[in-house]
Amino acid sequence: MSHSRFKSAKSAMRKFKTEQRKLGDRVSQRTPPRVNRWFKWMAPGLFVKRWMVISAVGLTLIFLGLAIWIKLTPIFRITEFVSSTLGFLTNLLPNYVSGPLILALGLFFVFWGQSRTVGSISEVLQPDNDQELVDVLLAHRRLNKGAKIAVVGGGTGLSTLLRGLKHYSANITAIVTVADDGGSSGRLRREMGMLPPGDIRNCIGALADEEKLLTELFQYRFKAGDGLSGHSFGNLFLTAMAEITGDLEMAAIACSKVLAVRGKVLPATLDDVRLWAEMEDGRYVEGESNIPEAQGKIRRIGCVPASPKALPAALKAIKAADYIIIGPGSLYTSILPNLLIPEIQTAIAKAQVPRIYICNVMTQPGETDNYTVSDHLTAIDQVCAERLYDAVLVQRNPPSAPVLEKYAAENSHPVYLDREAVIQKGCRIVLANVMQEDETSHQVRHDPQRLARVLMRWYGGQ
Repeated sequence: MSHSRFKSAKSAMRKFKTEQRKLGDRVSQRTPPRVNRWFKWMAPGLFVKRWMVISAVGLTLIFLGLAIWIKLTPIFRITEFVSSTLGFLTNLLPNYVSGPLILALGLFFVFWGQSRTVGSISEVLQPDNDQELVDVLLAHRRLNKGAKIAVVGGGTGLSTLLRGLKHYSANITAIVTVADDGGSSGRLRREMGMLPPGDIRNCIGALADEEKLLTELFQYRFKAGDGLSGHSFGNLFLTAMAEITGDLEMAAIACSKVLAVRGKVLPATLDDVRLWAEMEDGRYVEGESNIPEAQGKIRRIGCVPASPKALPAALKAIKAADYIIIGPGSLYTSILPNLLIPEIQTAIAKAQVPRIYICNVMTQPGETDNYTVSDHLTAIDQVCAERLYDAVLVQRNPPSAPVLEKYAAENSHPVYLDREAVIQKGCRIVLANVMQEDETSHQVRHDPQRLARVLMRWYGGQ
């Protein structure tokens, strides 16, 4: 099948599903909630109807086997009794009245029994959840059929994106940098030889079903205690898991199972990676946390060891992906550390799937001062031997005046879209409003839902 014919078939299928959904919505508005719930149980993909049919066949075979075993004598008498009873009812009431009446009575008992069964199961499986069990199952099936998405990055930008993406697919693999050396992660790294768990912690919290509570728990920092003060609970939890399971990869997988995480969170490497940057004024700066504080223009960035070994599971996820997303996050300290791993570079470059880079909304002092969109792409190109992106997602409208004033005082400005320079790189531009403003702090962040919706819409159009 040609590519154009495949796209037209895919478009027709999407249109058909949309019309089905609209029809279902119109029907659901006219029918009682209990009836709607029963129709949902008959929805395709739940694998309920086939098991009901198999159960009915099984019951029929059981009765047939019993009849053969006992030589049909009691069965014949029961059949004769039922026949005479039906004959009496037919004489008492016409068949066009008694037939539908008994049929309706039978259906009533079936639906009543099944509804009580489902209700009992729901009470056990979801005692404190207002959502119907059938809705949970439908969402589970839909998410499990979602696209295989590999997301590469780190920092708060990556966890923000995952909060939105998890509503579209459960087949998400977040490949996270382990170059952090500041804060609680840095202390654990120095004191225990532990790979920094901070970004992995944030991503696990973002992908969890109970996201709000789990995020608050994982982000909780101890304010007192000798050795505990300043540490986050999530970092200590992951450290303990790593001690039990053997390494950070197994710790992240174990946490994902325990906390009902949609998707997987993996470190990009298990090597002890340390970042360095060469500044334009000749300075050499070591350490992820020291690079932004150096307050200079970065000429070159690298790491020790020079060629870290990629985590095999991360490479497998990239090769199996239907869609690869790079970013958002700090360009030099969250995104590029992953791309400094040669095997990850190669895997992304060879991927024959849509690949998109999410550009930051604002420049970052000490990293991307006065950077345009094409400057971000050039920084990636300088690190990578081959091009790793097909498109770039850029915020359409600038922030409000109060936000611009606040950021300008910190020497941060909106990332300017130099359209011609981006197009010359052979890169498509996706313009969309994916930003949210905090009216209290006057800070801007990517909006998880808008960002995910735009990304999935672009992917669906490929």
